[in-house]
Amino acid sequence: MPKLLFSKIRLYKIKDLMENVKRPRRRKKDIQCRMVTKINDETYPSNLSWQTDHKLHPTMEKLLRDKKYLAAFRSFLQSEFSEENIEFWLSCEDFKSTASPDDLGWKAEEIYRKFIQPTACREINVDHHIREKIKKSLEKPSLCCFDEAQKHVYLLMERDSCPRFLHSDAYLSLKHKSSTLWYI
Repeated sequence: MPKLLFSKIRLYKIKDLMENVKRPRRRKKDIQCRMVTKINDETYPSNLSWQTDHKLHPTMEKLLRDKKYLAAFRSFLQSEFSEENIEFWLSCEDFKSTASPDDLGWKAEEIYRKFIQPTACREINVDHHIREKIKKSLEKPSLCCFDEAQKHVYLLMERDSCPRFLHSDAYLSLKHKSSTLWYI
């Protein structure tokens, strides 16, 4: 068995020595000033609260820009049977990047048939008024004909799906992997 480095007697001697050492006395004023600077300091751990906790998680915009998070979010939506939302949003982004006016017509029709039409195979949840506006805009499609529906779907994902995704195992494992691979 290894021997103890310090016995009780030695600890008492060290304690007695420490009592004999004179320490500078702090004035109450100094302590209050230090407390204020500590509280106002952003890196102070007790400042983390529900107000700053949301900054630790990525926003919906960041999820859609990062390929790894987007793939994880897409698979999460598939598990919840709502992947049509992300597919519609991505299709709209692709539609907005269309340079040729000739391609606008067939791309708009394709998006309408796939996502907007009442009997669509991947029908998204938008109200009747938005559907009618899109249907009328298909006569002369423009780059912004799906904007209102895309915004509606984005807000739906941001308010409903994204918070659940941020608490899901898929996101937490991806976040853990990205934080542990920094040394490779």
